[in-house]
Amino acid sequence: MKAATWSPRKLLQTKRMLRTIFRLFMRNQFRRVAVILILAISSVLTLTAARTECDQDFLCIHEEKTADRVLLHAENPSPYPITYSLRVRARNMTSGRPKTVTRTLLAHESHLIMTLSKKHKNARGKYRYDYDWTIGNQHAVHDDQYVYRMPYASGKSYRVIQGYGSRFSHTGLEQFATDFLMPEGTPVHAARGGIVARLEEANTVGCWRAGCGAHANFVIILHEDGTTGEYYHLQRDGALVDVGDRIFAGQEIALSGNTGHTTIPHLHFAVYRAVDWGKTQSIEVQFDTADGTIERTRRGGRYQATPLRQASGERASGRYHLTN
Repeated sequence: MKAATWSPRKLLQTKRMLRTIFRLFMRNQFRRVAVILILAISSVLTLTAARTECDQDFLCIHEEKTADRVLLHAENPSPYPITYSLRVRARNMTSGRPKTVTRTLLAHESHLIMTLSKKHKNARGKYRYDYDWTIGNQHAVHDDQYVYRMPYASGKSYRVIQGYGSRFSHTGLEQFATDFLMPEGTPVHAARGGIVARLEEANTVGCWRAGCGAHANFVIILHEDGTTGEYYHLQRDGALVDVGDRIFAGQEIALSGNTGHTTIPHLHFAVYRAVDWGKTQSIEVQFDTADGTIERTRRGGRYQATPLRQASGERASGRYHLTN
């Protein structure tokens, strides 16, 4: 979405000039009208140009342009933190700071990214930029004492086809993710409570080639510590929650599927912290199982989910205190 606007200060000045022209015109003071009209036209021609580009109502980049400089602002209109990266390529323009930035915007926050100024005022300046973003706070500190539930129903167990550090695809950023072999339509439950920050459920394609990841259905839950719990490869129309819902640990949130970058039906689950360029780093977490707490999921393992007992809390208030 792109929109062109005028600087509010310049717009106000122009409105005042037009009101003055009207009053003088009504008094037949045509010479003064001509002078002020020229000034008004000159003001319009030198207005600060502004443009806004928004991506999915999560990140907006605002540009303010004058004759010799450009101000770039970032805004997060959503109620959830995001981390974005932006890179500027410019000719005859300088910012006096690195032209690649990665920063976190909290809910409804905005800030100045950088100011680009002309090096040589008589020469034309050019610039372009690209950016990406993801849900979450790059400075989030995970609560390592938290013990997660298995992401499926109490009493159930599913074979792990990729655990921590599995060589097939759980390396690097995905080192601490877990893939559970599940028939399509299996209920998926929240491993930890939080707020649904983002979801996708319109996709139908599952494949194993470049670009297939864009076809995944998913639910992303923002945790209290700024990390996210992410559930991938869900079936079409498989989300059982809505963005903004407050979720408690153990709540049924989705139905598993086989969409996105996948070869067989399964659930991909991991806890992440935002890094840069729309990427996230998986975090090592521990899980509660019927056989006790496990610190690493291993390929071939089967872990039975513990019973869910709600110790206290009002569902109506959206606040839950759960023990397993």
